[in-house]
Amino acid sequence: MIIVALTSLQAARAQMAVSLGFHIVFAALAVGLPAMLLFAEYRANRTGDAVWMALCRRWARALGILVAVGAVSGTVLSFALGLFWPGLMGRWGAVIGMPFALEAFAFFIEAIFLGVYLFGWDRLSPWAHWAAGWPVAIGGVASAWFVVTANAWMQSPTGFATVSDGRVVDVQPIAAMLNPSTPVMTTHMIVAAYMATGFTVAAVYAVGMLKGRRDAYHRRGLAVGLVLGLALAPIQIVVGDAAARLVADRQQVKLAAMEGLWRTTADAPLTIGGIPLPSQERTILGIRIQGGLSWLAYGNTGAVVHGLDEVPPADRPNVVVVHLAFQTMVAIGFALAALGLWASIGWIRRRRLPDTKWFLRAAAVAGPATFVALEMGWVVTELGRQPWIVYGQTRTADSVTSRPGIVFWLAATVAIYVLLGTACAWLLYRLARTPREGAELEAAG
Repeated sequence: MIIVALTSLQAARAQMAVSLGFHIVFAALAVGLPAMLLFAEYRANRTGDAVWMALCRRWARALGILVAVGAVSGTVLSFALGLFWPGLMGRWGAVIGMPFALEAFAFFIEAIFLGVYLFGWDRLSPWAHWAAGWPVAIGGVASAWFVVTANAWMQSPTGFATVSDGRVVDVQPIAAMLNPSTPVMTTHMIVAAYMATGFTVAAVYAVGMLKGRRDAYHRRGLAVGLVLGLALAPIQIVVGDAAARLVADRQQVKLAAMEGLWRTTADAPLTIGGIPLPSQERTILGIRIQGGLSWLAYGNTGAVVHGLDEVPPADRPNVVVVHLAFQTMVAIGFALAALGLWASIGWIRRRRLPDTKWFLRAAAVAGPATFVALEMGWVVTELGRQPWIVYGQTRTADSVTSRPGIVFWLAATVAIYVLLGTACAWLLYRLARTPREGAELEAAG
């Protein structure tokens, strides 16, 4: 009965949060998995190795399921923008409409060539079939890039002018797409998608190896996933640092919420952990490194960092949620980098990845942990921008529809995603239940 008690604004925000949180999983896998397919099929075509072909065929089937579910969840998300947020799309549609249109074209290309790829195994030559996978990989990355440019614009709105009555004029869609947040945010998201895919695939094979399946099929699946994920983990830390500096320059209130910084301070401390207490306007239990935040944000330990005290409470985001989400994301990022160090040491010493139970357990946990970090990153991005839907231009409360009954749409959205998630999990479970037998049949075929 909690859903029924929500206001229209709360229900609309919850609906978008559920939709985005669900869809981002499938969007990320649709970006990362085609690259792994291309690598495995390239190795199979070059060497004639049946194990590489078995991996490729199995991942292709999984990709077909994931893209189908992602298409449905993405459709729900796109309809929600128009139905529930007329203040956003009505006023700003001319500015941010282009990336959504281009994303649709990119998805069509991805879907068409995915059909060619899935049904062309015995109809195309090996290298022609491999070539058909490239538009799938490129289309997935392009889709993600275009969508994230629209969200980046909501963080750093540019490419337009306004007149005294609030009308938007002199619209420049390209300039809007190439706003100051676009380079960092799109890179951050695409790297995260490849990381999440790599670690998730590795987790599947790590679980299999923990159950005693130590054959070449599982070892290669684990290795490909880990190499992709671990190679990108340190890169993502660098990109994340650039993203934090961008926030420090353009969204000081969001940075203050991320760090639990209540007062504008020179030599501002970096807080590791901690729990914000909004009623007391302080953060407790954290480890503080004096000057650390000033240095990370501006490269100078004495730099002034703006605090939450510069805006009234009504203009602050949910500090508790934003701070804890940010801390969770950062902690997982460094844990994954530590896993990479562990794997590197094992490779240097033995010329192969570690296969101890503890390493495999860590690899198994890394898959879901990466998606937790991905979700937490979007929590920080979206909740940290509040109360603005377009930062500094339009408030979220002014953009929501006045139509009643949004709570029922929210309930329907949750029901649809529960059904989709259950069906997807069941299909993937059946696909993974007998990997050895499936691999042998595919290799024989």
